[in-house]
Amino acid sequence: MSYSAPPPQQPGGNPYGQAPGPYGQPQQPNQFPQGQFPGQQPQGGQFGGGFGGGYPQPPVRRGNVGLGLLAGLGVALVGAVVYGLILGKADFQIGWLTFGIGFATGLVAAKLGGRNPLVIVASVVISLFAVYVGQILGIAIAVSDSQGLDLMSVLTKNFAQLNELFKLVLDEKPIQFLFFGLGGVGAFAGAKKAS
Repeated sequence: MSYSAPPPQQPGGNPYGQAPGPYGQPQQPNQFPQGQFPGQQPQGGQFGGGFGGGYPQPPVRRGNVGLGLLAGLGVALVGAVVYGLILGKADFQIGWLTFGIGFATGLVAAKLGGRNPLVIVASVVISLFAVYVGQILGIAIAVSDSQGLDLMSVLTKNFAQLNELFKLVLDEKPIQFLFFGLGGVGAFAGAKKAS
């Protein structure tokens, strides 16, 4: 006993639909498939397609400014802690590190925040803040190591003196402004690279 083979799959997906003619011209690109009328939607799949029509899908929303700025702030704070630890323990500054903090801040903020000018400006400000926090943390580590004090007590109880020491360092070494500039330029470059 032999079983008959199932009918060959038709172009419209309906195995019992009208087969295209074996002779004649091939179907032209902008014509309707055989067996369909102009108002009829093509049937997809073996058992017909789903519901046709309806509204088109809304476009995918690009960028969440708040999330981008929050993630940029997180990256900046991590970078500030690393920068402060290096600055406090090594007693010298690394310019490319401030550029890297800014670049990472701008890159992450713009990747998640989208192509918004606010993201670029805010990432520059956030990276300048991160360089400042890193400088303050570095000074606090140096003071706590030299005087044998607890780091948290130096940061919390003596913050006004830390700020005064920071101003003295800026007055004595104006090259410190270059590190702030590198952080800002890095943030701008990272944000532009991402968007």
